[in-house]
Amino acid sequence: MPIIIRRGTETDARAAADLWLRARKAAIEFIPPPVHGDDQVRAWFASHVVPNAELWVAEAPPGMLVGILVVEGLWLEQLYVEPTMTGRGIGASLLTVAKRERPSGLKLWTFVSNAGAQRFYERHGFVETRRTDRDNEEGAPDILYGWADTAARP
Repeated sequence: MPIIIRRGTETDARAAADLWLRARKAAIEFIPPPVHGDDQVRAWFASHVVPNAELWVAEAPPGMLVGILVVEGLWLEQLYVEPTMTGRGIGASLLTVAKRERPSGLKLWTFVSNAGAQRFYERHGFVETRRTDRDNEEGAPDILYGWADTAARP
């Protein structure tokens, strides 16, 4: 199935938020549950993500979102794939876009409990730079990763 990756727009905010919610809920055994309700997440995508960050969407014809990427500055803030579509290279394709858009480097956080994400990012050249103990809104231990020049900076 061909995947198209494009910049997200205002009209994608709801579908992107819903994909984020499905992906987070499907990963509940690996990561903490979201601390915000569904409507709060949808409002955050519409009021913050779309106007203030770069939303990229992976779309499978005919117009179904199968992945999202949110980049803000040097931060890869969100990377999620439709739970029924994992393992097909969608996440890797979105990560390639992030690297292309930020060739000088990227940073991201992942939960210590999410070993799959750690393997994914390390396989794509990210390096662990620091760990924290519950220094996020979920109150869960996490790992800071860097890629390219940012791997040398905390």
